[in-house]
Amino acid sequence: MRIQYIKYMKLWNFLFVAVMVAAIAVIAVNGLNYGIDFTGGTLIEVKYNKNMDKNVVEKALDTIAVTHKAFNSQKRYVTYSESEDGKGTIVLMRVPEVNENEREDILAQLKTQTGEFDIRKVEKVGATIGSELRNTAIWSLILGTILIILYITIRFEFKFALSAIIALLHDIIVAIGVIALFKFEVNSTFVAAILTILGYSINDTIVVFDRIRENRKKMPGEDLGQVMDISVNQVVGRSINTSMTTLLALVAIAIFGGDSLRTFTITLIAGIASGTYSSIFVASPMTYVFEKMFPKKKNTEVNV
Repeated sequence: MRIQYIKYMKLWNFLFVAVMVAAIAVIAVNGLNYGIDFTGGTLIEVKYNKNMDKNVVEKALDTIAVTHKAFNSQKRYVTYSESEDGKGTIVLMRVPEVNENEREDILAQLKTQTGEFDIRKVEKVGATIGSELRNTAIWSLILGTILIILYITIRFEFKFALSAIIALLHDIIVAIGVIALFKFEVNSTFVAAILTILGYSINDTIVVFDRIRENRKKMPGEDLGQVMDISVNQVVGRSINTSMTTLLALVAIAIFGGDSLRTFTITLIAGIASGTYSSIFVASPMTYVFEKMFPKKKNTEVNV
């Protein structure tokens, strides 16, 4: 049975807008939990020579937060992992910037409440560096978007590029909305995940566009909506299977990969899931709308 994508495009567009509005509302209400990569702060890594109970450390940090607001549960980001020799626990703490005296007092209190540990790393990220990283991330996204527009315009048409960017905007906003909903830390790995989503989603969209272009040449007298329906139905199975395979791997990483990979994997899961939907239900119907709004003159099509 062939699914009629163009016939029900009003429904797809309604879902597209509803999801976008919901994601934007979540972002507006919850805001983004920027990590020290962007805001500046202090990173402290310690190693216990025994397996530590996470709850014991968290309780100690809550006590420390009474006098050191930087360790407030809403501001600190703590990950736990097994040491290289398998006989201890590594605790990585990221908090707003603290001076040397505060840091020494914090570590002394932590040692008193949880036991001896070795200090493996102490790093400071200044607010100026954090601002530079944030600006670099924004420009990376802008540059990536511009290059995608140029590529699709050259390979297809500007109308296709515009549809692809609308679909990508949907994917990025959904991914950001999920991160804002769960208040996960926004750090440099989050930016890497967003750029990965751009590449993955646009690849899926181009596969659909390529099939539409091929079928338009094979069926020059066929209605554009029929051509698009046939094209999307021909590739929908491939898109879903590819995405499901990728998502299964990401879910496994999210479950077993630890806290350090949490933001990266959850962002990818949200972005790839929404990218699969947008490539099928957003990009093609939007292209149809633009084709009807700005029809191409006959005998001017250039074969690529």
